[in-house]
Amino acid sequence: MRVVLLNGSPHREGCTYTALNEVRTTLESEGIATDMLWVGNGPVAGCTACGYCDRHNRCVVDDQVNTLLDMPFDALVVGSPVYYGAASGQVTCFLNRLFFAGSARMAGRFGAAVVSCRRGGATAAFDQLNKYFTIANMPVVPSQYWNQVHGNTPEQVKQDLEGLQTMRTLARNLAWLLRLKQAGQDAGVALPAHEPRVSTNFIR
Repeated sequence: MRVVLLNGSPHREGCTYTALNEVRTTLESEGIATDMLWVGNGPVAGCTACGYCDRHNRCVVDDQVNTLLDMPFDALVVGSPVYYGAASGQVTCFLNRLFFAGSARMAGRFGAAVVSCRRGGATAAFDQLNKYFTIANMPVVPSQYWNQVHGNTPEQVKQDLEGLQTMRTLARNLAWLLRLKQAGQDAGVALPAHEPRVSTNFIR
């Protein structure tokens, strides 16, 4: 079992990393393998609706989006700082392309969002990130509170004892769900069968 943690902050080891690292450390203590993937601090291309992924199951921009699509994983934990009540531009562009190109491959994998903010806007960003999972048949992993930490520096985040506990609870819940899924598969319980996608609008 393997979990990818996506650090959507331009700061490689900042507040978002501090929260994700708490999740990673707890997962590894539960025997779950992890990979931390950083989106970087440069521009991340947004989706241009070119249709390349429909034909090739990959993004036309060959960057870390395709790297993640090629990685074996059972769950995705997405972390982001909060900018104006939303996730970072880098992680938003990354996820738009990831889910356009790989939405079908996400089905059945677990998803969780983690947000980091100085003071406000956390729940709006948290809600934004969870929408990626719920549109792709990904069960969303819960915790004891919304998955957020508060602080303006990594040192301040480390003082947010409730936030860090929320990260550990998230990790333990994820480890438990991964083991339940594996036990179900070992017992012959198949993943849900999905109908062919029907896409409509409201133009008559």
